[in-house]
Amino acid sequence: MEMLEIQGLTKYFGGLAAIWDLNFEVRQQEILGLIGPNGAGKTTLFNTITGFLRLDDGKISFKGERIGGLRPDQIAKKGIVRTFQHSTLFEEGTALWNVMAGFHMHTKTGLWRALFNSDRYRREEDAFQSNAEGILEFMGLGEWKKVLVRNLPHGQKRGLGICLALATKPELLLLDEPATGLTEEERVILMERIKALKEKGISIILVEHNMQVVMGVCDRVVVMNFGRKIAEGAPEEIQENEAVQEAYLGKGY
Repeated sequence: MEMLEIQGLTKYFGGLAAIWDLNFEVRQQEILGLIGPNGAGKTTLFNTITGFLRLDDGKISFKGERIGGLRPDQIAKKGIVRTFQHSTLFEEGTALWNVMAGFHMHTKTGLWRALFNSDRYRREEDAFQSNAEGILEFMGLGEWKKVLVRNLPHGQKRGLGICLALATKPELLLLDEPATGLTEEERVILMERIKALKEKGISIILVEHNMQVVMGVCDRVVVMNFGRKIAEGAPEEIQENEAVQEAYLGKGY
């Protein structure tokens, strides 16, 4: 069953098409790779799916419901959440505090209960902390929970960005180059975490330049170039596709 459907999506910037007549779907509990050279339109696509940009034509449907035109917060509450290439973390907060902040999207406690530190508010905060600690442990960051973000190594910051996204309880997670700057060992760990998220029932769109990661975790791959889809298929098929090799992977890949 399709969780996300992209039909004829087109996005212009100043009269130029950043994305043109794009069509693909993401199935339930699937890891879909999205690759292409810089400027192919991948980040624009993420921003359009998540409501940070308005599509100019076409349709985006999530679980059968059209979501084009909704605000980013409305889309996030429906279960679509993205990470970013660059850190959006609060540097002066601890790792645990950052993840807890993500849970407040789903808070049921009103402002007055929070101001007066009501029993309900305290119970909810305790639950947020427990769940945040669980997410940190899942991502291998439990020992870093009390460390300020500005003092975290690069690899831990990248993992924490995923933790923050997971705190919003996504059904579809959009990962934007999560392996950037990671060591070989860190990339292997990341791959295992991504596959574990799939096993938890989360569908994933993965934008990534590291082909070891793409080929190692993705069920299918969509290739973009100049805003258009030029190939789609299993990782092995994409790896052997001549058009993809010329446009992105390079001859002799």
